Formats: sequence, structure tokens, C-alpha cells
Amino acid sequence: MTLPPVVDEATWRKELAELRAREKAATRELDAIAAQRRRMPMVRMPDYTLVGAEGPVRLVDVFDGRSQLIVYNHMWNPDAEWQCGGCTSLTSSFTRLDFLANYDARFVIVTQGPIDAALAYAERVGNTMPWYSTAGSPFGADVDAPPAGGFGLNVFLRDGDTVYRTWHTSGRGVEQLTFTFALADVLPYGRQEEWQDSPEGWPQSPTYSRWLDSPDIARLYGPAT
Repeated sequence: MTLPPVVDEATWRKELAELRAREKAATRELDAIAAQRRRMPMVRMPDYTLVGAEGPVRLVDVFDGRSQLIVYNHMWNPDAEWQCGGCTSLTSSFTRLDFLANYDARFVIVTQGPIDAALAYAERVGNTMPWYSTAGSPFGADVDAPPAGGFGLNVFLRDGDTVYRTWHTSGRGVEQLTFTFALADVLPYGRQEEWQDSPEGWPQSPTYSRWLDSPDIARLYGPAT
């Protein structure tokens, strides 16, 4: 296996200092992006009704009394034995979310699947987040996650009984929400995906091939473990 070059400590520290300067510049840019996000305008949402574990629930009540709400729209294929591996893997990393209460916020999953099927799937893969169904509501389509469509993440702000949409992202935009890729990116060989810019001889494999799929998540975190 190809290895990084071996150098003396002084050379290594010099290289680290140069990299650190770029890392800190990236951190400052992320701070600036977050500042711009806090200055985004918002759009008023209709009064949607979703379905949760206890039955129908208004979108404003999904906040559970808090003023801010993060929603991950989980892809759903009604004919599939296993749902989207990417969505299942991403959301499996969120196991301790009570800290959001200190920020007056909540984080939930919304899917196009019927609530009974969605809750059964969540249990099967060991997902402990609150799940809601938008199967009988246009909510998913209105926030860029229609039936047979992709995944997405939306953020909402509540003012009394009025809900506003403040932010949305999809694709690789959701990477910032999970530690999985951040941990892989600090490894010497990185994610080992063929699209990445890596030195000659570094291990690389097809994109997604190292990701955990839904059966892997169920095996690792499901109720049978």
C-alpha cells in the first residue's frame, strides 16, 4: 500500500502550519456563511397537517413548543424493502438531540411514507428520531421533497401559530450536519472515493461503495443488536 512520505518533525510541522492556515481560512469563511444564513429572509408557510406517532398533527405543533425546527425529508420508495441507504445512514448518526432544547430547537424526520410503515422502518434500522408522514399533505412537495423525489433539509421558525421557512439545502449540502464525512476526511487516505483528488497510488473505490447501506444500519443499530 502506498504511504505518505516520511520527513523529519520540523518539516512536518512546517507543512502542518501551512495546512492550518488554510483550515482557519475555511473556518472563517464558514462563519461568514453562517452569518449570511442568519440574515436570510423567510417565507410564510400554510397551515399543514402531518401525521405522527399519535395521529394527525399541525406543522406548528411539530415544534413541540419550541421556536425553531429542523426537518430532514427522508426519501421513500413505497415498493422498496429497504429505504434510501444515504438517508438511512445519515439520520442514523443523530442519536443524542436533546441538546437542541438549549437552542429552543427540535430536529425531526418527515417522509412521504405512511406513518405506520415509516415508524416500522425507523424501528427496524434503530432510528430514534421523531418521524412524521406527509403522505396526505402537500408539505413535502412544497419544501422541495415531493413524492418520488429526493431528500432535503429545511429549517423553520415559529412566531406564535405562524410558521416560516428560513433555509433549505440538499445534495452535498447536508454533509455539514454529520460527523461521518468529517471523520473520514481527516484520515490519511480520506474517503477513498475515486472522484477525490488524492496522491498517486492512494486507495480509491467507486463513489458510495464504502457507505453503509440500509441493511448494514439495521444490522449495526437495529433492535436485534
